[in-house]
Amino acid sequence: MIVDLHTQMKQAVAEAAVEQINDGMVVGLGSGSTAALMINALGEKIASGELKDIVGVTTSFQGEVLASELGIPLSSLTAVSRIDLAIDGADEVDPAFQLIKGGGACHVQEKLVASIAKRFVVVVDATKIVERLNLGFLLPVEVLPSAWRQVKNQLEEFGGNADLRMATKKAGPVVTDQGNLVLDLKLNNGIIDPEELEIRINNIPGVLENGLFVNLADEVLVGEISNDVVGVRSLKRN
Repeated sequence: MIVDLHTQMKQAVAEAAVEQINDGMVVGLGSGSTAALMINALGEKIASGELKDIVGVTTSFQGEVLASELGIPLSSLTAVSRIDLAIDGADEVDPAFQLIKGGGACHVQEKLVASIAKRFVVVVDATKIVERLNLGFLLPVEVLPSAWRQVKNQLEEFGGNADLRMATKKAGPVVTDQGNLVLDLKLNNGIIDPEELEIRINNIPGVLENGLFVNLADEVLVGEISNDVVGVRSLKRN
């Protein structure tokens, strides 16, 4: 089977991230396509006996199903006293290590896991590295179903558009694992100050959480291609 270069980049960073997992760790297992490759790689190491006594904490129902099928022991966020390492993807990463996540509408649980992890490693391909957030990717904002119209109006006062995310292959909007809706925000000039915007959005009544991950990433593993060879570059926060 021929695997395209984009998938090869994702596979490379997924495997590089799993190399940071040691016996006895509690590991936060992220969501999305790159994280799924990471979970698969972890499952293989556990099945072969290369890694032992691993406990996973998933960030989505999708990840929980995959990890269970691979035989990865799981626990809930409320049942663990620590998370040694969280590994997850991102939709955009800026030069200051600030992220946009939530393309899969799992950002609430993802942020809960990342925020308590001793180390948070982000796995992306080179296309996810940007100079400024939100110029290309929309910012997800999870809202209570009864408040979406009110929140939409307030978000648009920031200067931009906020649209209710609609589902595919079903009628109606996307519903998150928590039973809420998602507004996708596009600001006219992108996000200039992620830290300030995260606070402003979360202070709007009816907002549960938004997809800005500010000052959480410790390391970003970037899959890239040089001279037709796939490699991994490590970017670490000073």
